[in-house]
Amino acid sequence: MADREKGGFWIGAAAVLFYPLTWMGRSVYRNTHHIPRSGPALLVMNHVSHLDPAVDAVFVHRNKRVPRFMAKDSLFRVPIFGKILAGSGGIPVYRESGAAGDSLRAAHRTLREGKIVLIYPEGTITKDPDGWPKRAYTGVARLALDNDVPVVPIARWGTQHIWNDYTKKFRPLPRKTVYHSVGEPVDLSAYRDKKRDQALLREVTELIMDRVLEQLVEIRGEQPPSHHRDGAEGRA
Repeated sequence: MADREKGGFWIGAAAVLFYPLTWMGRSVYRNTHHIPRSGPALLVMNHVSHLDPAVDAVFVHRNKRVPRFMAKDSLFRVPIFGKILAGSGGIPVYRESGAAGDSLRAAHRTLREGKIVLIYPEGTITKDPDGWPKRAYTGVARLALDNDVPVVPIARWGTQHIWNDYTKKFRPLPRKTVYHSVGEPVDLSAYRDKKRDQALLREVTELIMDRVLEQLVEIRGEQPPSHHRDGAEGRA
């Protein structure tokens, strides 16, 4: 059995804060063997609730790895949570600013150090009323193509039934089920030697998000509408 990846003080602080939050739901994990037990990996996930980072952190930690989150820079200014996020190796994402490139450089460095980076390519919680992913930013493709590491698609579902950010309804009871389903790493070998233009980045982004969507379809047992990616244009 693989040893647990060592975290440190801030990872311990995150565990103290986040593990109790997950007790509001029943956790169901599927196909976790696809998460590498050592070495770098890019974990790609959908985003439906502000509870996601907490339950996703615990999910990865229970699989003996330490996630480094790419998260909106505003989250790093949230009292207590922001301090823990920064201290545990979180990577702030700056949209529409001159510092946007710093986010990708930090993520590249983290992967090259043999760590796990967790990214929500949608950039924010989906606005789709049925919870299907919106169109993703292409930063995930840049990371995936520039780093020859496993790109692991993961869908999570159920957190929005506990805390719905758009209706502002908090319903911890009765306990809901929160699912995580892990897909096989995405094969990007056919794209690595191609010219890196915007069309290629968009194609790779859609490919990766399609793999996330496949896991979400499996969890939900239903198909998304054909327009499920309508919404804000991915730019970064």
